[in-house]
Formats: sequence, C-alpha cells, structure tokens
Amino acid sequence: MSHIVFFLVPGVHLLDLAGPAQVFSTAADFGHPYTLGYVAEQPHVVTAQGLPLVARTEWPELGPEDLVVVPGWRAPTLGDGPPIGEAALQAFRDHHARGGTVASVCAGADALGRAGLLDGRRCTTHHDVQDELARRYPRADVVRDVLYTQDDRVVTSAGIASGIDLALHLIAGRHGPAVGAQVARDMVVYARRNGHEPQASAMLRHRSHLDDTVRRAQDLLDARFDRPVPLPELASAVGVSERTLTRLFTRATQGLTPLRYQQALRLERAEHLIVDAAARAVGFEDARMLRRLRARAT
Repeated sequence: MSHIVFFLVPGVHLLDLAGPAQVFSTAADFGHPYTLGYVAEQPHVVTAQGLPLVARTEWPELGPEDLVVVPGWRAPTLGDGPPIGEAALQAFRDHHARGGTVASVCAGADALGRAGLLDGRRCTTHHDVQDELARRYPRADVVRDVLYTQDDRVVTSAGIASGIDLALHLIAGRHGPAVGAQVARDMVVYARRNGHEPQASAMLRHRSHLDDTVRRAQDLLDARFDRPVPLPELASAVGVSERTLTRLFTRATQGLTPLRYQQALRLERAEHLIVDAAARAVGFEDARMLRRLRARAT
C-alpha cells in the first residue's frame, strides 16, 4: 500500500489539490494500492476558493513507496506565500532522505525550495513565478514552459491543472502507461507527457483524439499487446467491421493501422526492458539515471 500525503497551507488552490488527488483516487478505484491523507499545521484550512478543509496535524509514518505532495496556494508572489514551519520542512527532507518521493504543484515548488530539495535539481512552477523561483533558489535548475520535471525523486509541475499531468506521469511510471491512459480516460482528460522529455509513450502519443471506437480498440491492444489480436476479433469486440475499424484507426492515429500500433507498443516495451537490464548490469539502481545520462551525452 502506498500513501499519498498532501500537505495543505492556508489559501491552497483547490484544483492544485483536487486534480492529483482525483488521479490517485481513480487509480485506487481500479485496484491499485493507494490511500490518500491530508496533513497541515492546523486542523482547519480554507482554500483560495473559500472551501474549508479538515486535515490531520501529525505526519503518518512514511516509507520509500510513499509520496508527499505540496499543492500551490494563492499569493501575489512566492515571497508573499504562507509561512511553513521548520517541522514540516524537515518532514519533506526526511521523507526524501529515506528514499521517498516529494512533489509540488504550482507555487508548492517554493516549499520544496525552502526545504533545500531544489538545490542542484531540475524543477518548474507556474509561468508567472518561474523567474522568481530561479532568483530565490539560485542553485536550482528552473526549467521553463514545461508541464512537469522529475529529478532524483523531486517532482515539480507548472500551474493549477498540470498537477493532473504530474500525477498521471507518476501513475504511468509505476504501473505502466496503459494504467495511466486508463485513469486519464476515466477522468475524461488527455494523457499528456512533458514536452521536455525526449521520448513519449506510444500509448499516449496516439491517443490525442476523440474517437471512442478507436479508444476502445486501443484499450484492448494496450492490455494484450504481447499476444496475437487478430483484426476480425478486434473489430468484433468494438462492434464495427474490419474495414471500418482500419479506416477509423488510421485516421485517428494519423496513419497507424491496429497492427502497426501493436508493433509500436511491443518495440517500446522491448526497449524499456533492454534499458532496465543494461542499467542493472552496469550498477545503476534506477534505469532513469541511465536514461538521463544518455540524454545528456546526446
């Protein structure tokens, strides 16, 4: 079981909180082991939109599989943000030091900066305060105009709705892009990836369309990409003729047939397994480090 703990401050933006919370809650509805919790320095917190919230004031015991998320808040500048006590900042540091992941949405990056977790790492925030974040934390590498960044278990996202993209990215990273796409579809949002990333999953890259027949066919291929899925069987499952499915699929994915889409999934998965095996063979504990080093080298 993984705990997702949201740290709330007065004036927290409702969508900064609700977006990621909905992603992990939906993943839990699909059978993935997540529990959500809410911690604040006082038991009652009022959001920027005026909704009162209730939170616990004691931190639960957290392990490496758990996640701490700091949603953003309403303030004219980062410097005008709410005070955050040293106990909370130390909780962020301790969780990261124990191997856990910390994340922020929008202005929440400033809280991670106050904890020293942005030093020497890539990060981002809302475009209105990117320059201020860079001035406040000169040792941070502020990446502008991206949806989110991930660097050494410190994950930051841009403004407001990008918290959904951040959470979908984390779900896809832990459970595979098929689960990320499943959660996104249930929430009726696009399963987007950060434009700064050098590669985009085929499951996400070819889903920026609104054709429900093709989406249902893709869901079947995503779940069974490693097994034969004959075109007649696929067409029957989604309730159209083979010719109609091929025409709709090719139009929606800008040129891919169902077979070529399945081959793209297989190739992507094979490359992922190769990189994971190579990373372990040369001593990396995490294949993401190998991918980052390869990206820098090229």
